[in-house]
Amino acid sequence: MGTARLETFADGVFAIAATLLILDVTADARGDELGHALAHAWPSYAAYAVSFLTIGIMWVNHHACMAQIGRADRTFLFANIGLLACVAFVPFPTRLVAEHLHDDGLRAAALAYGITLTVTSVFFAAVWFYAAGPRRLIADTADPRVVRGISRSFRPGTALYGGATLVALASPTASLVLFTAIALFYVVESSIFAPRGD
Repeated sequence: MGTARLETFADGVFAIAATLLILDVTADARGDELGHALAHAWPSYAAYAVSFLTIGIMWVNHHACMAQIGRADRTFLFANIGLLACVAFVPFPTRLVAEHLHDDGLRAAALAYGITLTVTSVFFAAVWFYAAGPRRLIADTADPRVVRGISRSFRPGTALYGGATLVALASPTASLVLFTAIALFYVVESSIFAPRGD
């Protein structure tokens, strides 16, 4: 079967998940207290920015993967459903991080955020490597260099997110900095993997 309906469904889930992030950015205040409240809402802004960037990168990479995939089967569809369920869940741990950035709940919030992204990376790898090996669902017209480049960029994902999650046990703040760095890494990586060859 083709992939058009899957791509349409995935685009909708990514769009909804990204949109839901903004609902958690609030500044409850009255009158002249608003300026102070807006300034102190910066954890919500930061959490929104990192998570929106992360979801955006996942959408870009999902699009790049689908451009190389020519067909879908039942297993591939269910792997995508798992991935999209994780994407739709991202706003929840994002809110936890924003709400607990300055209290004792930060460690649990950072762990929840990290576990979510780690499981998401597992499903992302499952989607791609199921399709790519051994060119099971790859389109006949796909450029082998691009396929290898995508595979190369996905391999460290779960280890990176898992490692950053474990760091939260010792330092939640350092863990959140690492999640930001991983997001920036994938911005760069997703822009250069296509032309790379062996």
